[in-house]
Amino acid sequence: MNVTGFAPLSGVRVIEMSHMIMGPSCGMFLAFLGAEVIKVEPPQGDKTRDLTGMGRGFFPTFNRGKKSITLDLKSDAGRAALDALLKDADVFVENFRDSSLAAMGFAPDVLRDRHPQLIVASCKGFLHGPYENRTAMDEVVQMMTGMAYMTGPTGRPLRIGSSANDIMGGLFGAFSVLAALKQRDRDGQGHAVRVGLFENCLLLVAQHMVQFDIEGTEAPPMPERDFSWPVYDIFNTGDGQPIFVGAVTEGQWAKLCDVLGLADLKADSRLQTRPDQIKARDWTLPLIADAIAQQTYAPLASALERDGIPFSPIARPAQMYDDPHVTRPGGLMSSALPEGGSYRAPGLPFEVDGIPAVPACFDLPDIGDDTADILGALGLAEDEIAIASGQARRHVA
Repeated sequence: MNVTGFAPLSGVRVIEMSHMIMGPSCGMFLAFLGAEVIKVEPPQGDKTRDLTGMGRGFFPTFNRGKKSITLDLKSDAGRAALDALLKDADVFVENFRDSSLAAMGFAPDVLRDRHPQLIVASCKGFLHGPYENRTAMDEVVQMMTGMAYMTGPTGRPLRIGSSANDIMGGLFGAFSVLAALKQRDRDGQGHAVRVGLFENCLLLVAQHMVQFDIEGTEAPPMPERDFSWPVYDIFNTGDGQPIFVGAVTEGQWAKLCDVLGLADLKADSRLQTRPDQIKARDWTLPLIADAIAQQTYAPLASALERDGIPFSPIARPAQMYDDPHVTRPGGLMSSALPEGGSYRAPGLPFEVDGIPAVPACFDLPDIGDDTADILGALGLAEDEIAIASGQARRHVA
C-alpha cells in the first residue's frame, strides 16, 4: 500500500518508556503521525510481550511503527544513556509510578530543569489530587466512575468489552503532546502534561452526570434505559440471525413499516409522532419483532440499507477480517512479527484529502532491535552499549 505522505510529526523524536496499553497507545498514535518513537524496554523486554489469552494482542497492537532499545535503568550507565537520549528528544512518554520515576532521577520537574525544551507526557491512573498515588487499571476506574454500573444490568456492573479507557487515555496523551508541541513553538519551553485514566473515564460518563445535575434524576443502566427512539433494539430474523434495527425519526419509522409490510402500523393515528411512537413501544415492538422474524437476513439488510434505516448484524471482532468495509484499501495494515509471520490490525480512523493516513512503518520491533544504532549515535562504544542496555549482565546471568 502506498504511504500518503501525511507525517506532520516528521522530525519529532519521542522516547517512550511505558507498558500495557495507555502509554504504548500514546506512542503509537504519535508514531503513526510520523514521529520517531523509540521504545525503551528493560533488558528482558517489555513484560507485555509475553501476555497470553486476551492480553495476546496488547503488545502487537499498540507498539507498531516504533524502534526498540533496551536499557538497564537499575544501573548508572543505563540511566545515563536515557538522560543522553532525552537531551535531544522532543517528547518523553512514561507511565511509571511517580515515586519510581523520582527514585530513578526522572521526575517531570527534574527533567524540565535538566532539559528545558522537553515535553514530558505522563500517563497515570489519576491527575493530582486525593487519589493520585492509587493504583489504577481500566476496570478499576470503570467501577469507580459508574461506567461499569451503566454498562451492566442493575446489580451486575460490567466493564465494557475492550480497553477503551486505556486507548482513549493514550489518545488524550497524544492530543496533549500535540498541544504542548504547538505551545513550545510559541514560548520555546518544554511542558509537563499528565493524563489521568480515571478522569478519562469520568469524561465518558459525563452525559449521565450532567443529566442528574440538571434534572435531579439518575439514568438507569443502559440495558434498562428509557428509550429516546421508537425502535432501537435487537431482533431475530427468520433464518436465525440477530439484527439490530433503529428507527429514530418519524421518517425512518414510516420507511421501516414499509420494509416490514406494516401498513396498518404506519397509518395508525396513535403513532404519527416520535413521542407517541416511543410511548407505544410496549405493544409496537412485538409486532415489529414478529414481522422481522418472517424475513431472512440478507434481503432484509439490503432493504434497510436502501432506505437509510440504521441496522447492523451482531458481529464478533474476529468477523471483522471478513467485513468488506474493513478490508477495503487502507482499512487494515499488515505488520511483520519479529519472530516471523504477520498480523493485520486497523490503522488511524481518519482520512486526509480522501486518503487513509497510512504511516511509513507499522512493523513490530523485536526486543532491542535498535539499541546498537541509537546508543552508538550517542557516542557510546560497543562495551558501553552492552553495559547500558543490560545485555552484558544478561549474558553473564
